[in-house]
Amino acid sequence: MTGEAAMAVNAKKVAVYVVVVFALYVIVTDPAKAADYVQIGFQGISDAAQALGDFATWVADGGK
Repeated sequence: MTGEAAMAVNAKKVAVYVVVVFALYVIVTDPAKAADYVQIGFQGISDAAQALGDFATWVADGGK
């Protein structure tokens, strides 16, 4: 690996570590808020899947 690629990999590892530590901190300090965040995330995923399904249906119907 070149120096630049190695730095990018290390930066990614640090970013993932920071996100994991933050998530654990939120879970430990305020479990109810953590549950709300999870629910919001799943709602977003559900909405995105619904939108993709609607788009696929629209395309299958010939864009009408």
